[in-house]
Amino acid sequence: MNINKRIMGNTKKSVTEIGLGTWQLGTRWGDEFNPVEAQKILEAAEENGINMIDTADIYNDGNSEKAIGKFIKGKEDKFYIVTKCGRALNPHTDEMYTPEAMEKFVDGSIKRMGVEKLDMILLHCPPTSVYRKDEIFTAMDKMKKSGKITSYGVSIEKVEEGLAAMEYGISGIEVIYNMFRLKPEEELFKSAKKNDIGIICRVPLASGLLTGKYNINTVFGKDDHRSYNRNGEAFDKGETFSGVNYEKGLKAVEELKKLFGTDDIAPYALRWILMNDAVTTVIPGASRSSQLVENIRAAQMNPLTDEQMKGVRDIYDRYIREDVHKLW
Repeated sequence: MNINKRIMGNTKKSVTEIGLGTWQLGTRWGDEFNPVEAQKILEAAEENGINMIDTADIYNDGNSEKAIGKFIKGKEDKFYIVTKCGRALNPHTDEMYTPEAMEKFVDGSIKRMGVEKLDMILLHCPPTSVYRKDEIFTAMDKMKKSGKITSYGVSIEKVEEGLAAMEYGISGIEVIYNMFRLKPEEELFKSAKKNDIGIICRVPLASGLLTGKYNINTVFGKDDHRSYNRNGEAFDKGETFSGVNYEKGLKAVEELKKLFGTDDIAPYALRWILMNDAVTTVIPGASRSSQLVENIRAAQMNPLTDEQMKGVRDIYDRYIREDVHKLW
């Protein structure tokens, strides 16, 4: 398939507007990592023209990075790999973010992927104060100069964190942006465009809520964050269903189904994100290769109409804004 490419901010690198997120590469939530399925998904990504892959050192206990490294060996130039670091710190506090820790993380990712240098590394949703920590960004600049990383950026929970990080030499911001999380398109996206910073959109389907496949009786596995983190028991609740109350979210989804005239709203949810020209790439995950192909089809769709775009905003304003907008 022919997928459009967009420029990743000041890196000037072209990346596919639909990428591959590998939080659950080759596995379902709570299940063991499956290297065979991971290989199939990566093969499907290559066959369908995807060059943008997002991962992190902690995904599948390092197995995601290892699988990606094994797959891209000898063809590194065909892909653009974004990885993330910091969440392995224990305790995960501001004090633990030191230049030494960052270099150790970078070295670990280089080793697991078997590459000479990292295309882009992001701070992986650290405590808010870290986004203003000079010594961390100075350490990143030093690693750029030494050739360990080509560029760096941040993955954020809150808009204010991305705005703070723009004071430094970042090239990319990874942020939750979807039909149920509209706040980033205000100040954050405008500032990113002005400063030539790439935008990577994560959790594009609100943990599956925006696929239209779930209902009030859907049961998630006990090790699935959609079971145990709805109120932020394990990590930021915004990571689970984008922080949307599940029952309210289902009502909003029913409205979206009416708006688009289909029960399968996932392609529309992805196409909606790509309607924003501040967005560089969107990184839906895939636990099997067929999902990846479905994700790509969204990029082939016709642009959404003005009426559809307004409809999404109206549904957000009625069902979602009051609970979500102010928090992130």
